[in-house]
Amino acid sequence: MTTFVLATANTHKVTEMTAVLAELGIEVLPRPEDLAEVDETQDTLVGNALLKARAVMGASGHASVADDTGLFVDALNGEPGVFSARYSGEGATDEKNVAKLLTALEMSGSENRSAAFRTVIAVVYPDGREIVVEGVLPGRIAEIPVGDNGFGYDPIFIPDLGESRTLAQMSLAEKNEHSHRARALRALAATLR
Repeated sequence: MTTFVLATANTHKVTEMTAVLAELGIEVLPRPEDLAEVDETQDTLVGNALLKARAVMGASGHASVADDTGLFVDALNGEPGVFSARYSGEGATDEKNVAKLLTALEMSGSENRSAAFRTVIAVVYPDGREIVVEGVLPGRIAEIPVGDNGFGYDPIFIPDLGESRTLAQMSLAEKNEHSHRARALRALAATLR
């Protein structure tokens, strides 16, 4: 069985990633508790995912899996993109990020609400091998936040799945079936085979 140390300390991501990886026959170990958060200093999702996976592999000595995710809104020239988690600045919260995005979209004057979630998954092995895969979930931005499940921008993201629910209105099982992160993890599983 393949075993990876998770690089994320985000409890929502741990839940999602553990569930999907378990379905794929991959065991996950928690990130070392004494490891500080890795600063995301790169300007791409790939760069940040590799940065985190390398740091956790170095600290744990085991193969590590990390992700970096961004929401790319067409009318905002791809913002918030790689800066999605810290879009509203110092002390950013999910609520502040969502509010800033909705305000920016309104102020843009555009009626285009198309967007896509992109997740990059990086695996780094102790022998130096690295794997990078991506998962993309196209969709659109809702007028207002709806739903209590999920995190981040989930309450305003309606995936292109032929319905009008946001990701925050879906169960964890439904989200894990379709999400950008699940798509990236399945791409990883296919690569590992």
